[in-house]
Amino acid sequence: MKTWLITGCSSGIGKGIAKVALKKGYQVVVTARNTEKLKDLYEAYPKTCLPVSLEMTDKQSIQNVVKVTNEKFGPIDVLINNAGHGYRAAVEEGEEADIEELYDTNVFGPVSLIKEVLPQMRQQQSGTIVNVSSIAAVRSALGSGYYASSKAALELITDALIKEVKPLGIRAMIVEPGSFRTKFYDEALKGTAIKVDDYVKAGVKRREETVNARQQPGDPDKAGEVIVKVIEQDELPHTLLLGSDAVKIVSQELERKLKEIQDYQSISEQTDF
Repeated sequence: MKTWLITGCSSGIGKGIAKVALKKGYQVVVTARNTEKLKDLYEAYPKTCLPVSLEMTDKQSIQNVVKVTNEKFGPIDVLINNAGHGYRAAVEEGEEADIEELYDTNVFGPVSLIKEVLPQMRQQQSGTIVNVSSIAAVRSALGSGYYASSKAALELITDALIKEVKPLGIRAMIVEPGSFRTKFYDEALKGTAIKVDDYVKAGVKRREETVNARQQPGDPDKAGEVIVKVIEQDELPHTLLLGSDAVKIVSQELERKLKEIQDYQSISEQTDF
């Protein structure tokens, strides 16, 4: 696991992972749209850190970051798909262009990166792929349907990926963070320009109404420590929950679904299909 490629390193969990990986002596390619935001990482580790500009919606940019990584450090051993952003809109309010861009960033961009690195991982019969999702993939909220669905899509793709690459010596894992003190609400959360008053009354929040990121309980640097520690283990969990709030919310949702299955099981069983 000597060469890591991490997307979305300008702040938050992506930066937290990069700090720990670099401190441990790994060669790390850190990416962001604006590489100026990666300057501190490079200055601290000039020999093992390589900042590269990456646009997740541009396949040429994705191909270039893999090419540059290979030329500088060799084959990629660990790929962490962390880059992504949110989108606030009721389902009816969603704007087509914004929804397409959201999926390009949160789903198709990570998939393109996975497809770029898998041939070399298959050749070396080793490698680790980590896709950072969200607890929203398990339980969506008012006004978060499009964001939640993009993360759910990424999770189900990863679920298949885990099974497909395991016989090839390659590992994959989903990470579901809870609330962390990142710049998600300040910089990575977009909102629809269409505003239907009925949905506002129903409780659909707008971008400007979201919780201040500084009020979130999770420390992104500590999240980075946990993720790196788990990656260094021989076995990976299918899904890694980050934060006590994530564990609580996901557990409650799974318990609710199980109860619903049990409550309506008799109706299904008594019906002759």
